[in-house]
Amino acid sequence: MENKSLLFELWDFLKVRKRWWLLPIIILLLIVGFFIILGQSSSLSPILYAMG
Repeated sequence: MENKSLLFELWDFLKVRKRWWLLPIIILLLIVGFFIILGQSSSLSPILYAMG
């Protein structure tokens, strides 16, 4: 069995199981995670705080 990354396994799951409604949720979680990581830096924190 070959070693697949998490994204490839997730993509295969979505294709085989026809769970396309999960895709917007996953994208939203990735965006929120990106903003959380970005918000940790001190120079961008006021901008992100003002957006929310």
